[in-house]
Amino acid sequence: MPRIAAIHDLSGFGRCALTIVMPVLSAMGVQCCPLPTALLSTHTGGFQGNTFLDLTDQMGPVAAHWRKEGVTFDGIYTGFMSSVEQMARTAEFIRSFRRTGAPVLIDPVMGDDGRAYRTYTAEMCRAMAELAAEADVITPNRTEAALLLGEDYENLRLDREEDCRKWCGALSLKGRRSVVLTGVSLAEDAVGAACFDRDRGTVEFVSAPLVEGQFHGTGDLFASVLAGGLVRGWSLAEAAGLAAAFVSQCARRTKEEGTPRREGVDFEPLLWRLGRRMEESPCRS
Repeated sequence: MPRIAAIHDLSGFGRCALTIVMPVLSAMGVQCCPLPTALLSTHTGGFQGNTFLDLTDQMGPVAAHWRKEGVTFDGIYTGFMSSVEQMARTAEFIRSFRRTGAPVLIDPVMGDDGRAYRTYTAEMCRAMAELAAEADVITPNRTEAALLLGEDYENLRLDREEDCRKWCGALSLKGRRSVVLTGVSLAEDAVGAACFDRDRGTVEFVSAPLVEGQFHGTGDLFASVLAGGLVRGWSLAEAAGLAAAFVSQCARRTKEEGTPRREGVDFEPLLWRLGRRMEESPCRS
């Protein structure tokens, strides 16, 4: 069974980060080894006064114990970081555990809707860009792409193929890393991603039906499915296509069920679909 080290925070309530990562990877037949960066009572979208326990000082000892026990990984997957120090510890972890053929996927979670998150300073955005330089694959949304590139958000259009190819090329660090640029919409009723595959040197587009509305956790859901597909040997575009389709299905269910927005995307009842796809397309690596 493939094994992924997942460096994310853990919220007790509200679907995001590890509460999405762990069940999604498990459904895909991938062992998830979590390295929690923080423990929160709830996520911060729609809740007030949440607790926050910083676990940065535990990251090093956990990694040291794993090294002592000879633990290895078929992939490393990172998400939201709450400090520059966490990013530095994560970079150390990647350098220590990286193996040839084991992809490092970094989701540079920094903002949305044209703005950096309120907790993110300019220094943290620079640190995230440095961490993302360690990646084999990054999954920025439009806002995060603008922050990584130092571009104006309004100039970074994702509704034309030629523009998407341009931005993927800029984000790839001259072809050194693959890029899955999310939020691409080449048709009014569809949304998906542009996928630059560094091994093939090509950009492919994936899409799924657009579900109107905002749903917490869809970014984590997309990146988790992508990570699972990659460690099972799927191509970048194949894994991204599965991720786009699954996010669309879960968003539709969330909307139809009337799930309160702050509870996040209602994905658990549909995990069986990922399991079925894995049975139909066994590990190719």
